[in-house]
Amino acid sequence: MRIFFHFGRYYLLLAKVFARPEKTKIYFRQIIREIDKLGINSLGIVIIISVFMGAVITLQSSYNLENPMIPLYLVGLTARDSMILEFSSTIVGLILAGKVGSNIASEIGTMRVTEQIDALEIMGVNSASYLILPKIIAALLINPFLNIISMIVGILGGYIATVITGAIPAPDYIDGLQYSFIPFYVTYSLIKTVIFAFIITSVPAYHGYYTFGGALEVGKSSTKAVVYSSVLILLFNVLLTQLLLA
Repeated sequence: MRIFFHFGRYYLLLAKVFARPEKTKIYFRQIIREIDKLGINSLGIVIIISVFMGAVITLQSSYNLENPMIPLYLVGLTARDSMILEFSSTIVGLILAGKVGSNIASEIGTMRVTEQIDALEIMGVNSASYLILPKIIAALLINPFLNIISMIVGILGGYIATVITGAIPAPDYIDGLQYSFIPFYVTYSLIKTVIFAFIITSVPAYHGYYTFGGALEVGKSSTKAVVYSSVLILLFNVLLTQLLLA
């Protein structure tokens, strides 16, 4: 029955979060700060991981497709579709759930245990909306750009791997990138990214907002936020794949 309790409380929290803001200008400034903190600061890790994953996918594909009957351009096609369909949306989402989610949960949880949220409530501020809504909007705006950058950088990483190692000729890799491209795959990836962005921000915010106790409970809330966010991302990945690609 605890799952229904948390689901109901999560729904009620979202109702408070999406209430009408008191001062739109203040929220706009908060959104800009959150875009920098949640998105721009995550750009480095997204680029590094995408480059190496693109290279690894390319090398593994080339080594496993040594049959002379299989055309070499399939390596580029595999790297392209793997980055677009799964890695740039789902795997990057899991990485951001660990980095961004734990940060959100610990930040809001610390504010709760130090009674800063109570102070906001006493001053008549909708604390849930003030603290959480800018984070959700910022993630919904910036995460699709991180997704697109991850796609481009990952495919480029695969190209660099072919040039350095000579696993396959670079022209064959480029031919594979261009072969049978389906534009809807990019749309599908962006849809998943937007939904994952909402999960990455709202679920950790929920755990942080309802943290009670001390520093130990803040750590526990941060861990729960990462675990539950990751599980929900994987669950919605399956559901969205079935709905959009089946």
